[in-house]
Amino acid sequence: MGNLHDLLLLLALIAAMALWLKLSRARERAAAEARMQCERYGVQLLDETVGLRALRLRHASGGLRLERCYGFEVSIDGADREQASLWMLGDTLSELRLPTVVLAPPERTDSGTMSRHEPAAEPAEETHSGGNVIPLRPRRRPGDGATH
Repeated sequence: MGNLHDLLLLLALIAAMALWLKLSRARERAAAEARMQCERYGVQLLDETVGLRALRLRHASGGLRLERCYGFEVSIDGADREQASLWMLGDTLSELRLPTVVLAPPERTDSGTMSRHEPAAEPAEETHSGGNVIPLRPRRRPGDGATH
């Protein structure tokens, strides 16, 4: 009976090592894909690594397959750190989420040429004209007129 117990323990250990190696190769493939996509979209991959964030089952090629989500951080301008993620179905990229960059519209200079201005480091006083933004105002207590 002791030999059977030892054999089952050995098989469990081998299975755990095989799973670990398979997941390591999948993470390396995801890191390579993240580097390639960051190059393609002009952002910098920070720390040169990805981390497993989520797993889900997905219907693909006639059956259920395991899809893995890897999170990583990127920098748009070298001074920021933004979250990004990619989903891998096997060795294939199935979804990519990178931060978006909103550029200011070009402005005309005195010479008539178009130029882009740099965004302000500190946001200016907010003034909203329309859209879906509702400015918040302090509530007043009935009777005393003071704000709280």
